[in-house]
Amino acid sequence: MDQIECVVIGAGVVGLAVARALAERGREVLVLEATQAIGTGTSSRNSEVIHAGLYYPRGSLKATLCVRGREMLYEYCAERGVPHRRCGKLLVATARNQLPQLTALATRGKENGVLDLMRLTGEEAQALEPALECVEAVFSPQTGIVDSHQLLLALQGDAERNGAVCAFHAPVESIDASGGRFVVQVGGSSPSVLSAATLVNSAGLHANALARKIRGLDARHVPPLYFARGCYFSISGRAPFSRLIYPMPNEAGLGVHLTLDLGGQARFGPDVEWVQSINYDVDPRRAESFYSAIREYWPALPDDALQPAYAGIRPKLSGPGEPAADFVIQGPSAHGVRGLVNLFGIESPGLTACLAIAARVCEIVART
Repeated sequence: MDQIECVVIGAGVVGLAVARALAERGREVLVLEATQAIGTGTSSRNSEVIHAGLYYPRGSLKATLCVRGREMLYEYCAERGVPHRRCGKLLVATARNQLPQLTALATRGKENGVLDLMRLTGEEAQALEPALECVEAVFSPQTGIVDSHQLLLALQGDAERNGAVCAFHAPVESIDASGGRFVVQVGGSSPSVLSAATLVNSAGLHANALARKIRGLDARHVPPLYFARGCYFSISGRAPFSRLIYPMPNEAGLGVHLTLDLGGQARFGPDVEWVQSINYDVDPRRAESFYSAIREYWPALPDDALQPAYAGIRPKLSGPGEPAADFVIQGPSAHGVRGLVNLFGIESPGLTACLAIAARVCEIVART
């Protein structure tokens, strides 16, 4: 049986950030990834936005780790040459009855430490983005975009330079934590059995199911998981915007927003569809609801402009109609299993917060 100090399960952006942070602190690290490559799930199927920290309740992990992680991520991208741009975002109210919600979001952002938000009239917002139509807006200059694939590669490279090893096609079949160390049964084409002192469950969409496989972990510590599928649509040519445009959030999420890639191409989404299984197909018929949502802030969107792009699935700890749940970073003080850290419900702003989440995991590991 191979002996290893730390096993990280999942090679998404958070798993790789954790592996990098542990390896930089001198830990022996093995990353187990069930698929063939890094970042094949939630990490590569999102809006690639670096969030400022406006939406999350004060004191929540999402708020504190987003704000801390945002600056860590900008610094890291600059140091490593990861393509990114601090392009800014306009959060827009398209009707007067949305103004209290706009005010509440600006207030929440300030409570979270986002202190450079600017309230704009509709005319001021339109001066920045002439194609935009809104009543009022809040401008967030700290919001940006990042090339998520290049970020994943940079994190993997850093981890491996510090001695971490990434194993692919390595699905975890069982974990036994009852003997003081973790006995990990790995399947795939080259099955193996590992013994680890520390185990970080960063399996994203599969983290909750994986935790239920851990012998020695009380199942009461594993929250229920809900899959929220979101589709994205793109347009041919360029949209006449240079900043991100976000409408008011609704009961299902942040609304169908306009984001940009680093080449200036626009994409719209995500919508929300509660599903029972993982499926990334995009039904072209979903475009109908996108047109009406987008035209609330971009009335000139041409007919037949939208094309199916891609879909992502968010691992949510709250279901339809429930208040949005916080991240769960669960260490031994919560579940009583020495050396185990479970990461549950790491959805948006997980990309923004990845380095801060990794630092938090390292703090927990250091105490065990």
